Amino acid sequence: MSTSLTLDSIVPRAKQAWSIMEAIARINLWVGAVRSGKTYASLWRWLLYVRNGPPGALAMIGRTERTLKRNILDVLGELLGPTRFNHVVGAGECYIFGRRIYLYSANDESSKTKIQGLTAAGAYGDEVTTWPESFFTMLLSRLSVPGAQFFGTTNPDAPLHWLKRKFIDRATDLDMRVFHFTLPDNPSLDPAYVESLKKEYVGLWYRRYIQGLWALAEGAIFDMFDEDRHVVRDLGELVNNYGGADYGTSNPTVFLSLSEEPARERYVIHDEWRWASEQEGRQMTDGEYSAAYQHWTHDVHQKRGVERWPRATVVDPSAASFRLQLVTDGVPGVTEADNAVLDGIRDVSTWLANDQLVFHGPSMIETVDEMMGYIWDGKAQARGEDKPVKVNDHGPDTTRYLVRHLKMVPPLAVASNDANISELYGQRRSVWS
Repeated sequence: MSTSLTLDSIVPRAKQAWSIMEAIARINLWVGAVRSGKTYASLWRWLLYVRNGPPGALAMIGRTERTLKRNILDVLGELLGPTRFNHVVGAGECYIFGRRIYLYSANDESSKTKIQGLTAAGAYGDEVTTWPESFFTMLLSRLSVPGAQFFGTTNPDAPLHWLKRKFIDRATDLDMRVFHFTLPDNPSLDPAYVESLKKEYVGLWYRRYIQGLWALAEGAIFDMFDEDRHVVRDLGELVNNYGGADYGTSNPTVFLSLSEEPARERYVIHDEWRWASEQEGRQMTDGEYSAAYQHWTHDVHQKRGVERWPRATVVDPSAASFRLQLVTDGVPGVTEADNAVLDGIRDVSTWLANDQLVFHGPSMIETVDEMMGYIWDGKAQARGEDKPVKVNDHGPDTTRYLVRHLKMVPPLAVASNDANISELYGQRRSVWS
């Protein structure tokens, strides 16, 4: 008795090869879990297209040039070597097999203007769900050379996201192929690594990035937050201190302190400072906020025994004038926060789930309340967007800034330089003496 060969009966490694052979539509999209092999398969298909596709302009797009380089260009460099791949840094282009490819970022609504005059024979896209819809539709309209194709990858997002609703769900009506990948589709992964990867993603991100589902963000953002686990009263020795600031005009301005508690192998958020201008009846100037921050860090230093100056002061990226004021007043280590909201929420969620992050309840009453009340915006979900409700979010936002900074620049990478800090401290204008 003969049996027909189905996709499910093919060994996992063959799924990547199958997708490469079957990606012959005008729009070809690899969707699914992280580390599932979708990028590997899509890049091999793109390389075949670069070599054999129709003549004309080619483009590669990422949410930013940095993410495109990290996720895609660096991988191509390793695969092809310098004789077949050359990234011309700063020129917005690279060469594959000697063929020029234009590089673009698609990070906001204005990005579509970068490609309005383009007549393209092909394009490759990374993290497509992070692009504005206007850029994607503009790109498709620019693929006007006969036989032009698009190849792209993405992780799942909200079920009502424009890419799923307007394209993936209509793939049979469009000239489009969608290839779905899960972790088992990449048999080269070490089982221990897979287990570690599963611990890095919790809740919403586990469903999307591990299970490969288009999952809805709803209810409490930090649904793993448990007062019994994550709110503590006693603190041990604290080291590696960082300061964070969320800046408000009509909204409150909040300072938080984060330190490492090595004996318990965790980080502690402690000692908040707030100024709510609507309640206080006046808005403070940048100079007053700077003076308040310096007073506050001095108090934290005396109370907790941490370094006099935080190793970094991570400030709301929208508060350029306040950052400048801190630098002018001699505060060392002033850093613009990374406000990638979903990345920051995911980082905090992971640390909470793995008991790497706790809050000192006695000195963090308002922030603890805000962490438990931090919820997804249902109206944004109806538009296919993941956004927190912008109410009582100042403590959680500052927590995001601090944890994101620590994820990007771990403490051991910023070893203490007490002499340097002392020199800066001696030269600055003292505001509390």
